[in-house]
Amino acid sequence: MYLTMNRFKVVKAEAAAFEELWKTRDSHLGDVPGFVSFALMKGPEAEDHVLYASHTIWADEASFTAWTKSEAFRAAHGGAKSSGHMYLAPPDLEIFEAVQVLTA
Repeated sequence: MYLTMNRFKVVKAEAAAFEELWKTRDSHLGDVPGFVSFALMKGPEAEDHVLYASHTIWADEASFTAWTKSEAFRAAHGGAKSSGHMYLAPPDLEIFEAVQVLTA
């Protein structure tokens, strides 16, 4: 398992618009080989922002890397620059490779 996570510091006044943007966009992930799941998580509020994290789980690193070079990736991120005013800073990308996985 390979997990990628982007952490976003979203301007408080833009939080509802940020959530709507994610809920209504086409991620283009459904047919991507190696894609397992996606979740957008809302975290705590600070004085000047709301913390969000997007988690995408992949079968392996090769699947994630292939997606970042694909047309689906370009399509999913095509409007990213137009929403730049929502963030205090660019998102922080963090990547993790599974060491142990337990399931129900």
